[in-house]
Amino acid sequence: MTTTPEIRPRLVTRALLLRFVSIVGAAIGFFLPLSVVPLFAQQAGSDSGAGLSTVVLLLATVLCELVTPRLIARVGYRWALALGLALLGTPILILTVSDNTWVIIAVNVVRGAGFAISVVAGGALTATLIPAERRGEGLALVGIVSGVPGMLALPAGVWAAAHWGYTPVFVATAAATLLALPSIPGLPQRDASTKTSDHGVLAGLRSAVLMRPATIFAASAGAAGVLITFLPLATTDQPVWVAASALLAQPAASTVARWFAGRIGDRHSSAHLLAPGLALTAVGIAAIAATSSPIAVIGGAFVFGAGFGVLQNATQTLMYARVPAGGEGAVSAIWNAAYDLGMAAGALGAGLLVASVGYPATFILTAIATLPAFLLIRRDRRPVQEKLAGRQMEAGRKSLRSTAQ
Repeated sequence: MTTTPEIRPRLVTRALLLRFVSIVGAAIGFFLPLSVVPLFAQQAGSDSGAGLSTVVLLLATVLCELVTPRLIARVGYRWALALGLALLGTPILILTVSDNTWVIIAVNVVRGAGFAISVVAGGALTATLIPAERRGEGLALVGIVSGVPGMLALPAGVWAAAHWGYTPVFVATAAATLLALPSIPGLPQRDASTKTSDHGVLAGLRSAVLMRPATIFAASAGAAGVLITFLPLATTDQPVWVAASALLAQPAASTVARWFAGRIGDRHSSAHLLAPGLALTAVGIAAIAATSSPIAVIGGAFVFGAGFGVLQNATQTLMYARVPAGGEGAVSAIWNAAYDLGMAAGALGAGLLVASVGYPATFILTAIATLPAFLLIRRDRRPVQEKLAGRQMEAGRKSLRSTAQ
C-alpha cells in the first residue's frame, strides 16, 4: 500500500492577489492622513478640533463596523467594499478647499464609516478566498500586506505634509484609495444572501466561543493602546531614537509573529497559541516600565509586538473557524470592533492613571490588567464547528488516498 502525500490547496490565487490591491489601498487611505488631519486642524486654529477629529474617526469606525454585516447581506461583498473605499478616499478632497473645523470633523466621520465598511466587508470576503486548512497562514499573509503599507504610510504622511504641504497628502490619499476600485469587479461575487439571524453580529456577541477569543484580543489591544499613546511621553528624558525605535520594533515584531503563528496554528491549532501570545504581551508591556533603560523599552516593545501579532492571528483564525459559511461578516465586525474599542479603552484608562501614579506604574498596571484574560483561555475549547471541519477535511483526504490507491 502506497501513501499519497497530503495535498494542500493553493494559497495565493488570482482572486487573493486582486484583493491585495484593495487591502493596500485601504491601508494607505487610512494611515497616510491619520496624523496629518489633526495637524491640519491645529494649523487652522483649532486645538480642540485636532483631538476631536481623531475621536470621531474612531467612533464612526467602531459603530459602522457593527452594522456593516447587514449592509453586506443586502448588497454583497463587492458592492460593500467599493462603497467603503469610495467613502474612505473621496471626502478628504474637500480638505483641499476648506479648513473649517466642522468640515474636518464631518470628513473624518465619513472616512471612519468608509474604513469600517472596507475592513469588515473586505475582511469577510478575504476569509472566503483562503482555504480553511490554510486559514492561519493566509490571514498572516494578509496581515503583512496590510500592515507594511500602514506602517510606512503613517510617518510618510507627516513627512510629506512638512515638506510639500497638506494638499499633496490629501490628493495622494484619495488617489491610492480610489485607484483600488477597478480591482473589485475581478473579485468573485459573494452575495452573502443567507440569513444573518443565525450568525449575525448580535448572535455573535451572545456566542461564548466567539467572544472568548475576541475578549482576549481586546485585552491585548488595550495594552497596545497604552503603548502607542504613552510610550513617547514616558521616554522624553531619553534620546528621540529610543521611542522611534520602540514604535518601529512593535509593528515589525507583530508582522513577523503573525506569519509564524499562522503556519504553526494551521498545523497544531491556533488555540494553543493564545496563552503564549498573552504572556508575551504582558511581559513586554511590563518591561517598558523601566523607562530609563533604552534596552528595556525597545526590547519590551519588541516582545509585546511578538505577542500581539500571535494573538492577532490566533484569535482571528479561531473566530472564523467557529462560524458557518456566511458568518464571516459578523466575525470580521466583532474582531475589528474588539481591536478598536480595546485600544481606545486602554488609552483612556491609562490617561486617567498617569497623572496620579506615573508612567512606570501605569505600564505595570496595564500588564496586570491583561492577566484575567488567562482565565478565558482556560475555558476556551475547540467548538463543534471546528471539529466537524477537521473531520470533513480528514474524510476528504482519505477519499483522495483511496482513489490514488
